[in-house]
Amino acid sequence: MACSLLGMVTLAFAPSFPLLLAGAACLGIGSSIFHPESARLARLASGGAHGFAQSFFQVGGNVGSALGPLAAAFVVLPQGRDSLAWFALAALLGMFILVGVGRWYKGVVPSRATKSRTSESHVILAPSQVRRAMAVLIALIFSKFFYLASITSYYIFYLMHRFNLPTETAQIYLFVFLAAGAAGVFIGGPVGDRFGRKKVIWGSILGVLPFTLALPYVGLTATLILGIFIGLILSSAFSAILVYGQELMPGRVGMVSGLFFGLAFGMGGIGAAVLGELADWTSIEFVYRICSFLPMIGLLTAFLPNAEDSPAAICRHR
Repeated sequence: MACSLLGMVTLAFAPSFPLLLAGAACLGIGSSIFHPESARLARLASGGAHGFAQSFFQVGGNVGSALGPLAAAFVVLPQGRDSLAWFALAALLGMFILVGVGRWYKGVVPSRATKSRTSESHVILAPSQVRRAMAVLIALIFSKFFYLASITSYYIFYLMHRFNLPTETAQIYLFVFLAAGAAGVFIGGPVGDRFGRKKVIWGSILGVLPFTLALPYVGLTATLILGIFIGLILSSAFSAILVYGQELMPGRVGMVSGLFFGLAFGMGGIGAAVLGELADWTSIEFVYRICSFLPMIGLLTAFLPNAEDSPAAICRHR
Protein backbone atom coordinates (compact mmCIF):
# COMPACT_ATOMS: atom_id res chain seq x y z
CA MET A 1 0.00 0.00 0.00
CA ALA A 2 2.95 2.33 0.62
CA CYS A 3 4.17 1.69 -2.94
CA SER A 4 0.68 2.43 -4.26
CA LEU A 5 0.54 5.67 -2.26
CA LEU A 6 3.93 6.74 -3.61
CA GLY A 7 2.82 5.86 -7.15
CA MET A 8 -0.33 7.96 -6.93
CA VAL A 9 1.58 11.00 -5.63
CA THR A 10 4.26 10.58 -8.29
CA LEU A 11 1.65 10.33 -11.07
CA ALA A 12 -0.01 13.48 -9.75
CA PHE A 13 3.07 15.69 -9.73
CA ALA A 14 5.53 14.07 -12.17
CA PRO A 15 7.16 16.85 -14.23
CA SER A 16 8.39 14.52 -16.99
CA PHE A 17 7.40 11.39 -18.84
CA PRO A 18 10.13 9.17 -17.23
CA LEU A 19 8.87 10.12 -13.75
CA LEU A 20 5.32 9.43 -14.91
CA LEU A 21 6.47 5.92 -15.86
CA ALA A 22 8.17 5.61 -12.47
CA GLY A 23 4.87 6.41 -10.76
CA ALA A 24 3.11 3.77 -12.83
CA ALA A 25 5.86 1.29 -11.91
CA CYS A 26 5.34 2.03 -8.20
CA LEU A 27 1.65 1.27 -8.61
CA GLY A 28 2.51 -1.99 -10.35
CA ILE A 29 4.96 -3.01 -7.63
CA GLY A 30 2.42 -2.23 -4.93
CA SER A 31 -0.23 -4.28 -6.67
CA SER A 32 2.10 -7.23 -7.30
CA ILE A 33 3.10 -7.37 -3.62
CA PHE A 34 -0.45 -6.97 -2.37
CA HIS A 35 -2.48 -9.46 -4.38
CA PRO A 36 -0.83 -12.88 -3.83
CA GLU A 37 -0.70 -12.60 -0.05
CA SER A 38 -4.17 -11.04 0.06
CA ALA A 39 -5.55 -13.97 -1.94
CA ARG A 40 -3.96 -16.34 0.58
CA LEU A 41 -5.52 -14.41 3.46
CA ALA A 42 -8.91 -14.49 1.74
CA ARG A 43 -8.71 -18.28 1.48
CA LEU A 44 -7.65 -18.50 5.13
CA ALA A 45 -10.67 -16.44 6.21
CA SER A 46 -13.12 -18.19 3.89
CA GLY A 47 -14.53 -20.78 6.29
CA GLY A 48 -14.49 -23.28 3.42
CA ALA A 49 -16.34 -21.08 0.91
CA HIS A 50 -13.17 -20.51 -1.08
CA GLY A 51 -14.82 -19.27 -4.27
CA PHE A 52 -17.00 -16.77 -2.44
CA ALA A 53 -14.00 -15.47 -0.46
CA GLN A 54 -11.92 -14.93 -3.61
CA SER A 55 -14.83 -13.24 -5.39
CA PHE A 56 -15.52 -10.98 -2.43
CA PHE A 57 -11.83 -10.05 -2.27
CA GLN A 58 -11.47 -9.45 -6.01
CA VAL A 59 -14.67 -7.46 -6.38
CA GLY A 60 -13.07 -4.64 -4.38
CA GLY A 61 -10.36 -4.21 -6.99
CA ASN A 62 -12.84 -4.53 -9.83
CA VAL A 63 -15.12 -1.88 -8.32
CA GLY A 64 -12.10 0.39 -7.99
CA SER A 65 -11.16 -0.25 -11.62
CA ALA A 66 -14.74 0.44 -12.69
CA LEU A 67 -14.73 3.78 -10.86
CA GLY A 68 -11.45 4.74 -12.55
CA PRO A 69 -13.03 5.99 -15.81
CA LEU A 70 -15.56 8.04 -13.83
CA ALA A 71 -12.76 9.54 -11.77
CA ALA A 72 -10.92 10.36 -14.99
CA ALA A 73 -13.99 11.90 -16.62
CA PHE A 74 -15.32 13.92 -13.69
CA VAL A 75 -12.26 14.59 -11.50
CA VAL A 76 -8.96 14.34 -13.37
CA LEU A 77 -10.01 15.83 -16.72
CA PRO A 78 -11.78 18.90 -15.23
CA GLN A 79 -9.40 19.52 -12.31
CA GLY A 80 -6.05 18.42 -13.70
CA ARG A 81 -3.60 15.64 -13.07
CA ASP A 82 -2.58 16.86 -9.62
CA SER A 83 -6.04 15.90 -8.37
CA LEU A 84 -4.77 12.29 -8.45
CA ALA A 85 -2.97 13.01 -5.19
CA TRP A 86 -6.28 12.92 -3.32
CA PHE A 87 -6.70 9.25 -4.26
CA ALA A 88 -3.51 8.47 -2.33
CA LEU A 89 -5.61 8.89 0.82
CA ALA A 90 -7.31 5.60 -0.06
CA ALA A 91 -3.92 3.84 0.08
CA LEU A 92 -3.24 5.49 3.45
CA LEU A 93 -6.58 4.20 4.75
CA GLY A 94 -5.67 0.74 3.46
CA MET A 95 -2.45 0.80 5.47
CA PHE A 96 -4.37 1.45 8.68
CA ILE A 97 -6.86 -1.32 7.89
CA LEU A 98 -4.04 -3.79 7.23
CA VAL A 99 -2.66 -3.20 10.74
CA GLY A 100 -5.81 -4.85 12.10
CA VAL A 101 -5.67 -7.58 9.47
CA GLY A 102 -2.08 -8.34 10.43
CA ARG A 103 -3.01 -8.74 14.09
CA TRP A 104 -5.80 -11.15 13.17
CA TYR A 105 -3.45 -13.08 10.88
CA LYS A 106 -0.80 -13.40 13.58
CA GLY A 107 -3.29 -14.97 15.95
CA VAL A 108 -5.11 -17.29 13.56
CA VAL A 109 -2.28 -18.83 11.52
CA PRO A 110 -0.83 -21.26 14.12
CA SER A 111 -4.22 -22.81 14.96
CA ARG A 112 -5.21 -23.09 11.28
CA ALA A 113 -1.88 -24.69 10.37
CA THR A 114 -2.24 -27.30 13.11
CA LYS A 115 -5.82 -28.04 12.10
CA SER A 116 -4.93 -28.45 8.42
CA ARG A 117 -2.08 -30.86 9.22
CA THR A 118 -4.31 -33.09 11.30
CA SER A 119 -7.57 -33.05 9.38
CA GLU A 120 -6.92 -32.44 5.68
CA SER A 121 -7.47 -35.38 3.37
CA HIS A 122 -5.68 -35.86 0.09
CA VAL A 123 -6.88 -37.02 -3.29
CA ILE A 124 -3.84 -38.18 -5.24
CA LEU A 125 -3.41 -36.75 -8.72
CA ALA A 126 -0.49 -37.68 -10.94
CA PRO A 127 2.15 -34.93 -11.34
CA SER A 128 1.65 -34.99 -15.11
CA GLN A 129 -2.06 -34.28 -14.61
CA VAL A 130 -1.27 -31.37 -12.31
CA ARG A 131 1.17 -29.91 -14.85
CA ARG A 132 -1.34 -30.31 -17.69
CA ALA A 133 -4.11 -28.70 -15.68
CA MET A 134 -1.89 -25.77 -14.68
CA ALA A 135 -0.89 -25.27 -18.33
CA VAL A 136 -4.56 -25.16 -19.33
CA LEU A 137 -5.35 -22.63 -16.59
CA ILE A 138 -2.46 -20.44 -17.75
CA ALA A 139 -3.80 -20.56 -21.32
CA LEU A 140 -7.24 -19.55 -20.05
CA ILE A 141 -5.74 -16.62 -18.16
CA PHE A 142 -4.00 -15.57 -21.37
CA SER A 143 -7.32 -15.68 -23.23
CA LYS A 144 -9.19 -13.70 -20.60
CA PHE A 145 -6.68 -10.96 -19.85
CA PHE A 146 -5.43 -10.49 -23.40
CA TYR A 147 -9.01 -9.80 -24.42
CA LEU A 148 -9.59 -7.57 -21.40
CA ALA A 149 -6.48 -5.59 -22.40
CA SER A 150 -8.23 -4.69 -25.65
CA ILE A 151 -11.09 -3.26 -23.59
CA THR A 152 -9.34 -1.52 -20.70
CA SER A 153 -6.68 0.03 -22.94
CA TYR A 154 -8.51 0.76 -26.19
CA TYR A 155 -12.29 0.64 -25.67
CA ILE A 156 -12.42 4.42 -25.24
CA PHE A 157 -10.49 5.01 -28.46
CA TYR A 158 -12.62 2.44 -30.28
CA LEU A 159 -15.83 4.23 -29.26
CA MET A 160 -14.42 7.65 -30.07
CA HIS A 161 -13.11 6.53 -33.47
CA ARG A 162 -16.05 4.42 -34.61
CA PHE A 163 -18.99 6.32 -33.10
CA ASN A 164 -17.49 9.83 -32.69
CA LEU A 165 -18.21 9.88 -28.97
CA PRO A 166 -16.66 12.59 -26.77
CA THR A 167 -14.06 11.45 -24.24
CA GLU A 168 -16.34 11.82 -21.21
CA THR A 169 -19.10 9.71 -22.80
CA ALA A 170 -16.62 7.02 -23.83
CA GLN A 171 -15.34 6.93 -20.25
CA ILE A 172 -18.89 6.27 -19.04
CA TYR A 173 -19.23 3.36 -21.50
CA LEU A 174 -15.99 1.93 -20.15
CA PHE A 175 -17.34 2.31 -16.61
CA VAL A 176 -20.45 0.32 -17.57
CA PHE A 177 -18.29 -2.49 -18.95
CA LEU A 178 -16.04 -2.57 -15.88
CA ALA A 179 -19.00 -2.41 -13.49
CA ALA A 180 -20.49 -5.44 -15.23
CA GLY A 181 -17.12 -7.12 -14.81
CA ALA A 182 -17.18 -6.41 -11.06
CA ALA A 183 -20.62 -8.02 -10.85
CA GLY A 184 -19.33 -11.04 -12.77
CA VAL A 185 -16.38 -11.46 -10.41
CA PHE A 186 -18.73 -11.46 -7.42
CA ILE A 187 -21.06 -14.02 -9.03
CA GLY A 188 -18.41 -16.44 -10.29
CA GLY A 189 -16.96 -17.54 -6.95
CA PRO A 190 -20.19 -18.57 -5.16
CA VAL A 191 -21.47 -20.28 -8.31
CA GLY A 192 -18.23 -22.26 -8.43
CA ASP A 193 -18.67 -23.27 -4.78
CA ARG A 194 -22.17 -24.50 -5.56
CA PHE A 195 -21.83 -26.13 -8.99
CA GLY A 196 -18.10 -26.68 -9.50
CA ARG A 197 -15.22 -24.55 -10.75
CA LYS A 198 -14.92 -26.27 -14.11
CA LYS A 199 -18.53 -25.49 -15.02
CA VAL A 200 -17.95 -21.81 -14.26
CA ILE A 201 -14.80 -21.78 -16.36
CA TRP A 202 -16.62 -23.45 -19.27
CA GLY A 203 -19.51 -21.01 -19.09
CA SER A 204 -17.39 -17.93 -18.59
CA ILE A 205 -14.63 -18.15 -21.16
CA LEU A 206 -16.34 -20.14 -23.91
CA GLY A 207 -19.83 -18.79 -23.18
CA VAL A 208 -18.74 -15.25 -23.93
CA LEU A 209 -17.65 -16.14 -27.49
CA PRO A 210 -20.93 -15.25 -29.31
CA PHE A 211 -20.88 -11.79 -27.76
CA THR A 212 -17.22 -11.04 -28.55
CA LEU A 213 -17.70 -12.20 -32.15
CA ALA A 214 -20.67 -9.85 -32.60
CA LEU A 215 -19.18 -6.79 -30.89
CA PRO A 216 -17.08 -5.38 -33.80
CA TYR A 217 -20.06 -5.38 -36.19
CA VAL A 218 -22.92 -3.76 -34.24
CA GLY A 219 -24.11 -0.22 -33.58
CA LEU A 220 -23.60 1.97 -30.53
CA THR A 221 -26.56 0.75 -28.44
CA ALA A 222 -25.80 -2.90 -29.17
CA THR A 223 -22.13 -2.25 -28.32
CA LEU A 224 -23.16 -1.03 -24.88
CA ILE A 225 -25.41 -4.06 -24.31
CA LEU A 226 -22.86 -6.57 -25.58
CA GLY A 227 -20.20 -4.92 -23.43
CA ILE A 228 -22.33 -5.54 -20.35
CA PHE A 229 -22.71 -9.23 -21.20
CA ILE A 230 -19.03 -9.63 -22.04
CA GLY A 231 -17.90 -7.99 -18.82
CA LEU A 232 -20.35 -9.97 -16.72
CA ILE A 233 -19.61 -13.39 -18.22
CA LEU A 234 -15.88 -13.14 -18.86
CA SER A 235 -14.97 -11.75 -15.44
CA SER A 236 -16.70 -14.56 -13.58
CA ALA A 237 -13.88 -16.94 -14.52
CA PHE A 238 -10.88 -15.62 -12.62
CA SER A 239 -11.91 -16.46 -9.06
CA ALA A 240 -12.86 -19.98 -10.23
CA ILE A 241 -9.52 -20.37 -12.05
CA LEU A 242 -7.59 -19.14 -9.02
CA VAL A 243 -9.34 -21.44 -6.53
CA TYR A 244 -9.08 -24.37 -8.97
CA GLY A 245 -5.32 -23.81 -9.15
CA GLN A 246 -5.01 -23.48 -5.37
CA GLU A 247 -6.80 -26.79 -4.91
CA LEU A 248 -4.59 -28.48 -7.49
CA MET A 249 -1.56 -27.59 -5.34
CA PRO A 250 -2.54 -27.51 -1.64
CA GLY A 251 0.09 -25.98 0.58
CA ARG A 252 1.23 -23.73 -2.31
CA VAL A 253 -1.62 -21.23 -2.13
CA GLY A 254 0.65 -18.17 -2.07
CA MET A 255 2.74 -19.44 -4.98
CA VAL A 256 -0.30 -20.25 -7.11
CA SER A 257 -1.90 -16.90 -6.28
CA GLY A 258 1.31 -15.05 -7.16
CA LEU A 259 1.66 -16.98 -10.42
CA PHE A 260 -1.90 -16.34 -11.55
CA PHE A 261 -2.06 -12.69 -10.50
CA GLY A 262 1.35 -12.09 -12.06
CA LEU A 263 0.20 -13.67 -15.31
CA ALA A 264 -3.03 -11.68 -15.20
CA PHE A 265 -1.27 -8.35 -14.80
CA GLY A 266 1.54 -9.32 -17.17
CA MET A 267 -0.82 -10.44 -19.90
CA GLY A 268 -2.68 -7.16 -19.56
CA GLY A 269 0.51 -5.15 -20.02
CA ILE A 270 1.85 -7.26 -22.88
CA GLY A 271 -1.57 -7.30 -24.51
CA ALA A 272 -1.83 -3.52 -24.38
CA ALA A 273 1.57 -3.13 -26.05
CA VAL A 274 0.97 -5.78 -28.72
CA LEU A 275 -2.54 -4.59 -29.54
CA GLY A 276 -1.41 -0.98 -29.68
CA GLU A 277 1.25 -1.87 -32.21
CA LEU A 278 -1.29 -3.89 -34.19
CA ALA A 279 -3.71 -0.95 -34.15
CA ASP A 280 -0.99 1.34 -35.50
CA TRP A 281 -0.33 -1.08 -38.35
CA THR A 282 -3.98 -1.73 -39.15
CA SER A 283 -6.91 -0.12 -37.29
CA ILE A 284 -8.62 -0.28 -33.92
CA GLU A 285 -11.58 -2.03 -35.55
CA PHE A 286 -9.27 -4.75 -36.88
CA VAL A 287 -7.89 -5.28 -33.36
CA TYR A 288 -11.39 -5.99 -32.04
CA ARG A 289 -12.16 -8.35 -34.89
CA ILE A 290 -9.01 -10.38 -34.15
CA CYS A 291 -9.51 -10.36 -30.37
CA SER A 292 -13.08 -11.57 -30.74
CA PHE A 293 -11.72 -15.11 -31.36
CA LEU A 294 -9.63 -15.27 -28.18
CA PRO A 295 -12.37 -16.91 -26.06
CA MET A 296 -12.12 -19.97 -28.33
CA ILE A 297 -9.09 -20.89 -26.22
CA GLY A 298 -11.73 -21.80 -23.63
CA LEU A 299 -12.09 -25.13 -25.47
CA LEU A 300 -8.96 -26.22 -23.60
CA THR A 301 -11.14 -26.47 -20.48
CA ALA A 302 -11.99 -29.97 -21.71
CA PHE A 303 -8.49 -31.06 -20.64
CA LEU A 304 -9.01 -30.08 -16.98
CA PRO A 305 -9.48 -33.03 -14.59
CA ASN A 306 -13.07 -34.00 -13.86
CA ALA A 307 -12.53 -34.24 -10.13
CA GLU A 308 -15.09 -31.59 -9.24
CA ASP A 309 -17.95 -33.74 -8.06
CA SER A 310 -16.83 -32.44 -4.69
CA PRO A 311 -15.72 -28.91 -5.63
CA ALA A 312 -14.15 -28.08 -2.29
CA ALA A 313 -11.80 -31.06 -2.51
CA ILE A 314 -10.88 -31.19 -6.15
CA CYS A 315 -7.31 -32.46 -6.36
CA ARG A 316 -5.14 -32.39 -3.27
CA HIS A 317 -1.85 -33.39 -4.80
CA ARG A 318 1.08 -34.41 -2.65
